[in-house]
Amino acid sequence: MPPAEDWILDSIAQQTQDPIAQIGSADLVIGVLPNREDANGAALAAVRDALKTFSGAVRTVVIQNNGSQGGTSTELQLVDRDSSLMVLSGRIFANPSVAPLQSISDAYQSVFMLGAKLEAKACCVVASDLKTVTSQWISRLAQPILEMDFDLVTPCYDRHKLEGLMNSCIISPLNRALYGRRIENPMGPDLGFSRRVAQRMVGIESEMKAARDRPHPLASLTGTAINAGFQICEAHVGLRLYPSIDWVNVSSLLAQILGPLFLDMERNAAHWQRIRGSQVVPQFGEPALVSKESGIADVHRLIESFQLGTRNLLEVWRLVLPTATLFELGKISRLTPERFRIPDELWVRIVYDFALGHRLRTISRDHLLRAMTPLYLGWVASYAMESESPGALNVEQRLEQLAMAYEAAKPYLVSRWRWPDRFNP
Repeated sequence: MPPAEDWILDSIAQQTQDPIAQIGSADLVIGVLPNREDANGAALAAVRDALKTFSGAVRTVVIQNNGSQGGTSTELQLVDRDSSLMVLSGRIFANPSVAPLQSISDAYQSVFMLGAKLEAKACCVVASDLKTVTSQWISRLAQPILEMDFDLVTPCYDRHKLEGLMNSCIISPLNRALYGRRIENPMGPDLGFSRRVAQRMVGIESEMKAARDRPHPLASLTGTAINAGFQICEAHVGLRLYPSIDWVNVSSLLAQILGPLFLDMERNAAHWQRIRGSQVVPQFGEPALVSKESGIADVHRLIESFQLGTRNLLEVWRLVLPTATLFELGKISRLTPERFRIPDELWVRIVYDFALGHRLRTISRDHLLRAMTPLYLGWVASYAMESESPGALNVEQRLEQLAMAYEAAKPYLVSRWRWPDRFNP
């Protein structure tokens, strides 16, 4: 493989190499991924205000995605420049026509590469709706790296209680159980990271460029940082506007997110099997109360999707799930909506069993992950119903309870992972 430095130059278009040469180096690189011309000015103003909060002068490069089409590599032009702030604008998605998650992957790789090339001490990626991005949002992602020598800053968002549930019920508690760090949003998407992290991610991409299953940066970033011993913290950045979700057509999103997550789980198996328990990471900023507003209009329809899955997907589930789990799911499918619940212990075993099925390629991986959709919708319905019941725990307590269930069931995962043919619960 060519050295990472050579691979960076090969991956950056010539018309982008020229302005990078003009800039030379930077202290901070900020990638702004949303393409909204009406909000770009406000985003730049937020950057300028954030720079005033740092203890010294910070030479900053902002990379704005303008959504332009064509080409196969990062293409940026220097459109604004003063003594402390330079703005590059262009297309930072390597291929805008591919699946959305792959486009996001390309964008993060672009920021990793440009941050490494400019030898920036810190980088930030702003991926959320620019309507909510403030100077505080940017400074809290960058300041721990620039001034306190942290390597990775992950966000904590203010949100409604039924937003971000794929993260709440799978991504965050699974990451915590695997790697032993209590991180609320391990896949961001808004992140701050150091030069060391950027260089590590560029090196991984260079080594695995030709691999069939290349790591997705959002799925692998936190695990990579933990495995390398990098210093990680969280920052409360404020309100995030979550994109609306079609709850009954969520299978593609589930497959796109869980596929890279389970692949990364397989790559790091030797590391996470040794970890027990979990630790908190430092936090900056003050958390806000989570809104109690509901984000789901028709829980009964979600339950119907779960019940339909128990009838139509049973043969697929038998390839992945133990008999005892199938028996419990059958009983739950016959409950009235008012009594419908999926226990945490059952849900956690389902997630672990699907991760193992993905590793063993029991069936087509995409087919397998899509077959998990009715189970996920069932959990969402169960959580929504439970959160509305009298005496329900608050959101933080409820999700902590779920995360503890992931940790408690980790020996089950390790046993099935090591001896998939011998361990039959």
